Amino acid sequence: MNAEPAVQQRLLQLAEVDAELNRIDHRRRAMPELTEITDAERTVRERKDAVVAAETQAGDLDREIARLERDVDGVRARAKRDNDMLAGSGLPAKQAADLQHELETLARRQGVLEDELLEVMERREAVQANVDATRTELATAEQALADATERRDIALADLDATEAGRRRDREPLAAEMPAELLELYESLRAKNGTGAAPLRARRCGACRLELDRSELSHIKAAAPQTVLRHEECGVIMVRTPESGL
Repeated sequence: MNAEPAVQQRLLQLAEVDAELNRIDHRRRAMPELTEITDAERTVRERKDAVVAAETQAGDLDREIARLERDVDGVRARAKRDNDMLAGSGLPAKQAADLQHELETLARRQGVLEDELLEVMERREAVQANVDATRTELATAEQALADATERRDIALADLDATEAGRRRDREPLAAEMPAELLELYESLRAKNGTGAAPLRARRCGACRLELDRSELSHIKAAAPQTVLRHEECGVIMVRTPESGL
């Protein structure tokens, strides 16, 4: 295949634009913010689970407190009823004694319930501190996620703008390439990531390998319009003033 040296030089310009597009794509896929977001999302999920667990524990204790308070109220109501009956007149001695015994039992029961209630309320207070702490940790994690997402979006916008500019640069370069040469270049780029590279200091600009004597002799003997391929990596190799021939 033949192409005028000037055309081959413009092919190098196209290759430089494509290399920049490749770098943009790599930066887009390797942005540190993506890892930050993944980590932050995991942390947010963990913190949400911790909040749910803490709130569930608090809810269980609230129900236990409500039950104990109902039990205490029930004991107090029964004790009041017994005291009211004892305050009346005309009770048989046995019934009065039974009521007095029941009041003593109720008093002990009330003491046990109130002690249990106090213990549960203290546990509830400690759990509330944990609820507050986990909610604060969740808010911090959500803010970290929002910050990382904002940084990612700003970086992506910058990359998108740069990419759009380079694609505008690419269009006229690709349009002026001979169809056969462009087809070969695109097929090589799809296969290797690079379609064309300069020959500088006797090295291929794509794979960085130094050419051996026989290949250099072949290049020296080739006409200027001959489109060269590197035997090792297969890319189109364009001669430059720095080729070292």
